[in-house]
Amino acid sequence: MTSTEDVVPAYIDVSKASVARVYDAFLNGKDNYEIDREVLRRIQEVAPEATQLGWDNREFLIRSSRFIAAQTGITQYLDCGSGLPTAENTHQIVQRIRPDSRVVYVDNDPVVLAHGRALLEENEQTHLIGADIFDPSAVLDNEVVRQQLDFSEPIALYQCGTMHHYTGDRYAEIMATYIDALPSGSYVALSHFLDPETAEHSSLARRMEDVFIHSPMGSGAFRTRAEIMTMLDGLELVEPGLVRCADWWPDGPRVKPMSPVQYCIAGAVGRKP
Repeated sequence: MTSTEDVVPAYIDVSKASVARVYDAFLNGKDNYEIDREVLRRIQEVAPEATQLGWDNREFLIRSSRFIAAQTGITQYLDCGSGLPTAENTHQIVQRIRPDSRVVYVDNDPVVLAHGRALLEENEQTHLIGADIFDPSAVLDNEVVRQQLDFSEPIALYQCGTMHHYTGDRYAEIMATYIDALPSGSYVALSHFLDPETAEHSSLARRMEDVFIHSPMGSGAFRTRAEIMTMLDGLELVEPGLVRCADWWPDGPRVKPMSPVQYCIAGAVGRKP
């Protein structure tokens, strides 16, 4: 798609890239604009295989969704920063396994919210609200969230590919507020850009971080393992714990080497005791 093919609705500001639309570009989607593709091109200048970040994040979400739906008995999901619809959305994955599952998506991107109307029509157990996921009270106190999710029963909270777009220093506090609100037996799935702190890959992570933060998107923090672990405080991590997304219960044996960028995104699933 070229910029001349972009038809921009009046409510969309394309002077700044959108996190959701940039991820869409990383996944080779069609719901993005030239400003979003510019971010991808800049990242590819320092990491040619950068789109693998998006795919590893998405595949982690798919595998963790299958695990939670099949193994935990949970039928309530709060998916923060859901992004644009793709071929395998959370509600499709979990409702295939547990048809009675209820999913509430949260996003504040106008393109996501516009596309979300289709989700609302798809089934009565899937809902989308507009809220800032970095303001937990705005999400947790939302009327739809409270109507659709029973906070006296376990809930699965997703923060997949989201918290690295919060570039302040309150990331652990934000996650703690969410986790504190969850009942015992709930699960949390988190994926996050990683600084591997190795000579071979740390410099790549920091170069990508510099491009992301100084791009039209303006966010994308690569945090260390210790920093990411502070966002999982109080949870019992499911084996193998916090690992590279590609290493979290892959679907089969690895028959080709991982690309360098795959060392720079990690994920974990944890249970609240």
